[in-house]
Amino acid sequence: MYLDGSVVVPAVEDPQDILALLGDRSTLARLPAFRIEEAAGASDVAAYRQLRRNAFVHEQGLYAQHDLDSRDTDPRTVVLVAKDPEGTVVGGVRLCPVDDGPDIGWWQGGRLVVARRTRGPHGIGAALVRAACARAETEGVLRFDATVQTRNEVLFRRLGWQRVRDTTVAGTPHALMRWPINRIAAQTAATKAALGPLLAALRAPAVGVAMQDLVGGTLHTAAPTVLGGTGFVGDDGAPVPGTDLIAACDAIVPSMVERDPEWAGWCAVLVNINDLAAMGASPLGLLDAVGARDAAHAARVLAGLARAAKAYGVPVLGGHTQLGVPAALSVTALGRTGRPVPGGGGRPGHAVRLTADLGGSWRPGHRGRQWDSSTHRRTDELRTMTGAVAAARPAAAKDVSMAGIAGTLGMLAEASGCRAVLDVAAVPRPRAVTMGDWITCFPGFAMVTADEPGAPPLPAGPATDAVCGELSEGQGVGLRWPDGEITEAVASTVTGMGTA
Repeated sequence: MYLDGSVVVPAVEDPQDILALLGDRSTLARLPAFRIEEAAGASDVAAYRQLRRNAFVHEQGLYAQHDLDSRDTDPRTVVLVAKDPEGTVVGGVRLCPVDDGPDIGWWQGGRLVVARRTRGPHGIGAALVRAACARAETEGVLRFDATVQTRNEVLFRRLGWQRVRDTTVAGTPHALMRWPINRIAAQTAATKAALGPLLAALRAPAVGVAMQDLVGGTLHTAAPTVLGGTGFVGDDGAPVPGTDLIAACDAIVPSMVERDPEWAGWCAVLVNINDLAAMGASPLGLLDAVGARDAAHAARVLAGLARAAKAYGVPVLGGHTQLGVPAALSVTALGRTGRPVPGGGGRPGHAVRLTADLGGSWRPGHRGRQWDSSTHRRTDELRTMTGAVAAARPAAAKDVSMAGIAGTLGMLAEASGCRAVLDVAAVPRPRAVTMGDWITCFPGFAMVTADEPGAPPLPAGPATDAVCGELSEGQGVGLRWPDGEITEAVASTVTGMGTA
């Protein structure tokens, strides 16, 4: 009994449904007939396996005694189950990597089953399939297959799956089906697809430009300018006409400047130095433009920028700071090289190489999107990596930015007038990072290059490199898997800016 005289209500083992306690029958009548969740322990898994035994052994005779295989003992396997309102398992499905090797983002779904008494209008099977597709994409999967009994193919087609080919499982006709995962295509469409039409007005002025010789003082008419310069359309930096200077400019997303100002300042330096590095240019200095709501916020942005400039050994030459405005940050970088490396110098038959710094971790607050490989590096390590393109001089190079590895490769291929194929299993990546996240994130330092087969790697110090694809005739980007299958990551060009 409580101090106020009220009686203690005895505890019950099972949670009580508040709607049932209140007698809300109309709401209870509208509750779903089932819910889907990840199997909660051994009892759920055992119930799911019993449903499989009932269906695939006793009903259909596909297996003699049981349908268990090595995927059932793989700790990476995910089991999703459907439960009725009483908590009884009435259906299930599993999904897992295709083999025992490293998880390269190729998974398969299977062993879809629904209890005999609950089949029909409830739609449990379809709901389980949808849940498996969503979970696969959450796990960073880039290829998701399933072998489906021929009579169930219509269900999968209705749910958006694509038929690949006929196959046989347990002596019974099946169809190999594939769930279309458009993560890479969606990213490139969101970040790069508008560039071609948007920048068209800047690419080809109608007349030549009058220029004055800085030494002799005479006027002459230069050839019409091209955005980026002839041979460098869509490049990471732009050669300044008549000089050996390279100019690059990048802005940071305002929301990032607002909520993570020190990191925004660091990244403003990082992305510009990488742009110069991709063209084989040595950095000379930086100019910054900062907008902030007050001096305290601006100080945090500039502190991150100053730390990065010191780490990379590049001076901040000047810029502009304005207070009392929404957060904004842009940095311009100047570098020098007599022979810039183009992003569009690839040709069919060239080998594709990825050179990336795998050290570090996800930036807090940006997991799965921004990999911080630079803040723990010494200046000599940073300078070695950013000087690697200049040292090796491949035929083409681009630094991996907001389009991710696959999207950046697509831009290199587009500028080169080629198609690219990426060998997924050969892509170097950090441990415990899903392939889907790695191939679409901003990786800190990573260079995609193309050159003749057998060309030497970039001397990039602590970075890891591997040949992981090639350029060929055509357009777009394909992902090649260990079984030889190629799935489309980008079906067409990335930017629409065309060849360099």
